[in-house]
Amino acid sequence: MHYRRNKQPGACYFFTLVTYQRQPLLTQNNIDRLRLAFKREMKKRPFTIDAIVILPDHLHTLWRLPEQDSNYSLRWSNIKRFFSTGCEQSSLEISNSHLKKREKTVWQRRFWEHTIHDQQDWQKHMDYIHYNPVKHGYAKSPADWAYSSFKQCVAKGWYTEEWGSSEPEIIKKLDYE
Repeated sequence: MHYRRNKQPGACYFFTLVTYQRQPLLTQNNIDRLRLAFKREMKKRPFTIDAIVILPDHLHTLWRLPEQDSNYSLRWSNIKRFFSTGCEQSSLEISNSHLKKREKTVWQRRFWEHTIHDQQDWQKHMDYIHYNPVKHGYAKSPADWAYSSFKQCVAKGWYTEEWGSSEPEIIKKLDYE
């Protein structure tokens, strides 16, 4: 089966990336490496991050690509590759298919993307991203989670500090894991 991605130059996209076998690799030991991977790629191929949350075994983010540019796949490939080369991994057995493709067992092979359609869709995904640490039991409120853009969004006036004390109606029943 051939998966076809929706690519629109200058669009806004929601992404979910998951670690291989849901290993908890996105923790304090590796977070600086992930930040560096993003910074390096943003310098080479600019894009804007509207929101991001990093949990131990997955991340969600909203990106805006420049006009005339729709190549988020290359950006993700480079971010994943750079992160993987310096990531402290657990000792998982590497499958034959990974060995044949010279892949490390850090990330699942693919990622999930969704093209944002309008302001309501953007808000729903922003809320989903920022509420995610609460949903998974890592924090009591979005403001308590360090690996999130929530505090920057509060500073921009997009949220109040108290937002997320209960699950927002707009994201109930959503599951982008």
